[in-house]
Amino acid sequence: MNDAIQFDVIVIGAGPGGYVAAIRCAQLGLRTGLVERSETFGGTCLNVGCIPSKALLDSSHRYFEITQRAEPHGIVVENVRLDLATMMARKDQVVRTLASGLASLFEANKVVTFRGHASLRSVSQVAVAADDEAPQLLVAKHVVLATGSVPAQLPDLPFDHELVVDSTDALCFDVVPHQLVVVGGGAVGLELASVWARLGAKVTVVEMMDQLLPGCDRQVSRMLHRILTGQGIDVMTQSSVVNLEKVNGRGRVMVKSGQDKTTELSADKILVAVGRRPFALGLGLEDIGVVTEDKTGQILVNDNFMTNIAGIYAVGDVVGAPMLAHKAEAEGIAVAEIIAGKPGQVNYEAIPNVVYTAPEVAVVGKTQQQLRNAGIQYEAGVFHFRSNGRALAADSREGFVKILADRRTDRVLGVHIIGPWASDLIAEAVEVMEFGGSAEDIARTVHAHPTLSEVVGEAAMAVGNRSIHSVPRKP
Repeated sequence: MNDAIQFDVIVIGAGPGGYVAAIRCAQLGLRTGLVERSETFGGTCLNVGCIPSKALLDSSHRYFEITQRAEPHGIVVENVRLDLATMMARKDQVVRTLASGLASLFEANKVVTFRGHASLRSVSQVAVAADDEAPQLLVAKHVVLATGSVPAQLPDLPFDHELVVDSTDALCFDVVPHQLVVVGGGAVGLELASVWARLGAKVTVVEMMDQLLPGCDRQVSRMLHRILTGQGIDVMTQSSVVNLEKVNGRGRVMVKSGQDKTTELSADKILVAVGRRPFALGLGLEDIGVVTEDKTGQILVNDNFMTNIAGIYAVGDVVGAPMLAHKAEAEGIAVAEIIAGKPGQVNYEAIPNVVYTAPEVAVVGKTQQQLRNAGIQYEAGVFHFRSNGRALAADSREGFVKILADRRTDRVLGVHIIGPWASDLIAEAVEVMEFGGSAEDIARTVHAHPTLSEVVGEAAMAVGNRSIHSVPRKP
């Protein structure tokens, strides 16, 4: 082993949590080393998650708009042909561009990067083993673990990465499957179901719970269910796969719904998208006594992201839900500031969650059910995109904004959006909630006309039953 290299901070994992932590540590004057075992930086999000899926969602949406929705706009297009290889190449180029940008950021911030598998030799020592090279020993007072997560498996549907696939596989099909069964009606399952349905696959989504996007606002979930069904996606809730037979490379799937109904589905591909689990394999946590949760494997940390071992921290998916890239980034910044002796924190009540279907779903804060269960009295304001001029002009009229505010103080407690560009519209709500703002604050904010943001303003006014462009609720 080579001589030890000294750092103030060593970060293990270059995904959203890790690379952000490393850059912020460097900005704060800490000599920082960053270890990544993969060939590219960016983790799951950049390489096989958020970014490539959004590239395919955008491409497939354009294809769908041209083939299915162009004529009402006076656009007549004939002989449209799908070139899936080119679509995939564009997706890969987007990923490469962003990954190379990260390398430039590390260099500019003087973050020293290492390729290889990292393992903890002691509280302050990290060994990095790369292929055909002598291991390197890194030493630092502070170590940040940001090793992310991997797709969760079902015992009865193990991945073979040919018929039964995970989300990574589903980003790389070389042909459009004729029939695709998606097990799991969460964000990942619905986004990938949308991609392949738009490109011509017959898609069936099987969800064990009684609604799509379990835990989401029920009104939002019901509308999304209806819209996706209208887009040709079959949805089976309160259902589960009970048997799979492989016949000539295809699958025969038996799905049980309710008490006694059984449905047989054929599939060229079966995508299992039932969530993710923390990944900390091979770090040597048990050797130095870092405590993890027995069932999930997540690393347990305190409010300062420190494990039970002083000097060892963890952020991102490896510490558990919500497993979101922007949550990991926020934790990465916070842990860097804490290590540097500054106050660092994350407001978990104001972390948005987005599903990039068409229309999009974006939520932050509490649902009505959660408020009822907690005994919190609230007022709800709802405004629909169908009453918004910009939405009608853009032929994007489906959906609504719902704002929930404390009945006594008017403080915004939750915002739920289904509609066009919900992913961007939610930012206003997040900012208001971050500063403890009220529905009145949103209502009195001037929103440009004509824009989709006016729907947010109208929903805020509807909290007080004074929306201008909708019929008032009866007292």
